[in-house]
Amino acid sequence: MVIEIIVYLPVLGFRLRGWMVFLSFCPQLHFWFSGATASWDTFLMLWNLKPQARAYRYVGHKDVVTSVQFAPQGNLLASASRDRTVRLWIPDKKGKSSEFKAHTAPVRSVDFSSDGQYLVTASEDKSIKVWNMHRQRFLYSLYRHTHWVRCAKFSPDGRLIVSCSEDKTVKIWDTTNKQCINNFSDSVGFANFVDFNPNGTCIASAGSDHTVKIWDIRVNKLLQHYQVHNCGVNCVSFHPSGNYLITASSDGTLKILDLLEGRLIYTLQGHTGPVFTVSFSKGGEMFASGGADAQVLLWKTNFDELHSKDLNKRNLKRLHFDSQPHLLDIYPRTPHPHEGKVETVETTDTIDRTQPDKNGEDISAYFMNPSLVQPGSSPAVRKKTEDVSDLSDSQRSVPLAVTDALEHIMEQLNVLTQTVSILEQRLTLTEDKLKDCLENQQKIFGAIHQKS
Repeated sequence: MVIEIIVYLPVLGFRLRGWMVFLSFCPQLHFWFSGATASWDTFLMLWNLKPQARAYRYVGHKDVVTSVQFAPQGNLLASASRDRTVRLWIPDKKGKSSEFKAHTAPVRSVDFSSDGQYLVTASEDKSIKVWNMHRQRFLYSLYRHTHWVRCAKFSPDGRLIVSCSEDKTVKIWDTTNKQCINNFSDSVGFANFVDFNPNGTCIASAGSDHTVKIWDIRVNKLLQHYQVHNCGVNCVSFHPSGNYLITASSDGTLKILDLLEGRLIYTLQGHTGPVFTVSFSKGGEMFASGGADAQVLLWKTNFDELHSKDLNKRNLKRLHFDSQPHLLDIYPRTPHPHEGKVETVETTDTIDRTQPDKNGEDISAYFMNPSLVQPGSSPAVRKKTEDVSDLSDSQRSVPLAVTDALEHIMEQLNVLTQTVSILEQRLTLTEDKLKDCLENQQKIFGAIHQKS
């Protein structure tokens, strides 16, 4: 496995004056920008590396920007700030934004649902709020935390929300009935950050007590417990395969965890101070990190050269109680301890979310038509190309989908067969012990009867 720094971006070259607190990759590679960063200096930066390093600074927030997130389509950018507002930006050279006000305290995180229809925000007012992006309006609040809410994230299917708070709890919410359906508590520290793994079966929490924990929400149990940092863990990011997790800590290091084997495999030391944020790109071929040294480091990786299905088949053989924990378990296990100058352009355009711009377009209309940010082709050409692409993809994908489904079913049947075998063995042992207990009880009753 190879991990190396491929780009060293001096964020101070972007004219920033504060710590790098959050970053987000653009999920769509056809856009002109590569990612966005948020900083204590109240600015957002959109940056691109090709053909030359270039950055755009977005001005609008009046206090520290605490979180930034691209919409899945890449056509919108949401940011949260200590100024108690959430802003929705059009990520282009003008950088227009609309402002959302509903929280009564600093907002700590923002996150889009996988379809881009909803946005969830977490705040120090102890609430979680959900917003409708098409209608550009607030929908509802979730109240059960008793202290500041530091982070809230949608599950990959959008049906759940996970949140963490300084009340030392991690809560799971059902977006349908708007109720808290599960609660994980910690008696030592609180989680700074929490997120779902790519298939939505587990959550990872980054703890102020220096730990990283993996919770299985199918059985509501702690699956893995890592103690690999010397200071609080500020952020985690899952590799798209779900097999690896990168952690960022105030001890100045990044750690790479192999979740299938349940162990630490790499420690990366590139920052000169606390590391606050880390994020994988959509394809997992690189990840970026940022921290108190006001630098963004872009790392190149070659994770998962072994196909994920081969990994799954290999781990099916490990289904016994003495194995180390891994995410393919179907029952819970015990915790496992363990430089060039960058050109910058500043944008300050801001619009009210209810007011159209000069051309009669507002952010809501922009959101409804993501193709507006794809220059260089007419709508007719794009439509024809999309139709042909969709047709050929569907023709190719049907047999592959059937094959994958059958393979998945066979794998699950193998797991169920081995599980039934284990349960039968345990049931036999239980019956034998029960039989011995009954025999001993009869002997005791017989002895008592003879004495009497």
